Amino acid sequence: MTELHYQSGYGNQFATEAVPGALPVGRNSPQKAPHGLYAELLSGSAFTAPRADNRRTWLYRRRPSVAVGGYEALPLPFWKSGAASGVEVPPDPLRWAPTPMPTAPLDFIEGLRTMAVNGDADAQTGVAAHLVLCNRSMDRRAFVDSDGELLVVPQSGRFTFITEMGVLDAAPGEIVLLPRGVVFSVAVDGPSSAYVCENYGAAFRLPELGPIGSNGLANPRDFLAPVAAFDAAPGAWDVVKKFGGSFWTARQPASPFNVVAWHGNLSPVKYDTKHFMTIGSISFDHPDPSIFTVLTSPSDTPGTANCDFVIFPPRWMVAEDTFRPPWYHRNVMSEFMGLVYGQYDAKPEGFKPGGASLHNTMVPHGPDAEAFDKASHAPLAPHKLDHTLAFMFESRWRFRPTAWALHEGALDRRYAECWADLKDTFKP
Repeated sequence: MTELHYQSGYGNQFATEAVPGALPVGRNSPQKAPHGLYAELLSGSAFTAPRADNRRTWLYRRRPSVAVGGYEALPLPFWKSGAASGVEVPPDPLRWAPTPMPTAPLDFIEGLRTMAVNGDADAQTGVAAHLVLCNRSMDRRAFVDSDGELLVVPQSGRFTFITEMGVLDAAPGEIVLLPRGVVFSVAVDGPSSAYVCENYGAAFRLPELGPIGSNGLANPRDFLAPVAAFDAAPGAWDVVKKFGGSFWTARQPASPFNVVAWHGNLSPVKYDTKHFMTIGSISFDHPDPSIFTVLTSPSDTPGTANCDFVIFPPRWMVAEDTFRPPWYHRNVMSEFMGLVYGQYDAKPEGFKPGGASLHNTMVPHGPDAEAFDKASHAPLAPHKLDHTLAFMFESRWRFRPTAWALHEGALDRRYAECWADLKDTFKP
């Protein structure tokens, strides 16, 4: 089950089989599924959702997922859910240095540390921003998140995601989206880190393009879904489930990755951010970051997202008579930001790959003094901002950092000093 094959498209109706004839023809659940398989439906939306929003996949597997033992509680104290598990803080900008890789052996779920939370998993609103620091694979251990979908942004190392639908691999510069309720396991070759957005709200989707037109931003064809593959090795597996913010584990007599064929539009996908078609100003003024939206989770207020996933990839800067980095600003949206690699133009020295920042609703932020001085005096020739990738999890809900992020993470307690040299230079 290690061979990697992909099919292209986001939200497509895929059909794939690892064994010829394993997919039923003309019906989803015949009286007897081919090859003695079991038919199982995975629904990612309510049954009566509009057709365009309906997400579901039919799985044809060797044993149904009900064939698992009883669940027992599992302590994972560093994974938090919902605003209630956060800590109240003053309206200060927050920044974290990269967190060192632990020396103790930790797999993907053991090495996950929640940085900031909002919303409520049971109310299906909000998101959590996590950091994963792991150095070993999930050996015969699988995970399923019943609370939300997981958007994984690798920062170092390489990840292989074994899922019910097949296998995806991802390195820094790529992202992986794991739908709510899909079973997966994660293998790594060595120490690896990633940012993770756990989305409790409406499922991520591609944003509308509006006046941009029919082309631009992330194209559906560049998202890759796995083809069917199954694990035939004998032996029991442990299945860990996140359910209502708590964690439970059960023993399963055989691998949960036993899907021989599947069809539908609910699937894990990966996306290479190098394929993102950036849109920017070719005259003057710095455009809003919304033009860098890869995926959006809408809320009940049109145009105000439960969460937007925004990237800042390599791009040309050509605007004339313009302060090119982001200007000083206060937003109604709250921003959790990370840097995958390279240098971020608004914080050239203080913001490092693997670090993070949090600017909540109406908290002022913007370029540090060094970036302001440089951008104010730089010759405005066309300039390529290269070898850089930053991102934001932007949410309408206020983030609350966790106790771990404030006391055990790499919190930069001198962050505010980066603006101390901004002097009053007013000259009437």
